[in-house]
Order: sequence, then structure tokens, then C-alpha cells
Amino acid sequence: MATPDRDEVLRRRERLILRSDQLRGTWSRQVQVLRSPLGVADQARSAAQWLLQHPEWPLGVAALFIVLRPGRALRWASYAWQGFGLYRRLQRVLGAPRSGP
Repeated sequence: MATPDRDEVLRRRERLILRSDQLRGTWSRQVQVLRSPLGVADQARSAAQWLLQHPEWPLGVAALFIVLRPGRALRWASYAWQGFGLYRRLQRVLGAPRSGP
């Protein structure tokens, strides 16, 4: 024989199960929006891992670029060096301990 408390617990359980199904469906629809960007990020990660495992390819492309276009390669090397210097300065400024009261 079911008691009133038990009946209430069973009804509450059924409501929670229905609500859980609704939330699961809503979440599933919302996640579909992220499927494409996450797929692109996953491919980029895989490509980066491949490049790290096969450094001869980017080095070969860089060597070919230097041989075929030395002026442009020097210009880009200069930009890279300046960017690295800016990065190092920012690193020092942001990492410096702050003095004050």
C-alpha cells in the first residue's frame, strides 16, 4: 500500500525525469552550434601536432622562400624579430612586481 509521502516522492521523481529529458534535448540543440568551430579547432591542433612531428617540411618551405625571395624573407624576418622584442618587453613589464602602498 502506497503512502501519501511515497506517492509525492514518485510524482516528484517523474517530474524530475521529464525535466531532465527536456534539459538534455535543449543542451543537445545548443551544442550543435559549437560542432563546427570545435571541429576546426581539432583539425588545427592535429595539423600543429603533425608539423611538430615533421619539422623538415616547414623548414624546407622556409628555405625555399629564402632562396626564391630573399628580400621579402629578410623583411619578414625583421618583422618577426621586432615582434619577438615587443613580446619580451611586454613580458618584462607585465611580470614586474608592482611597487606602491
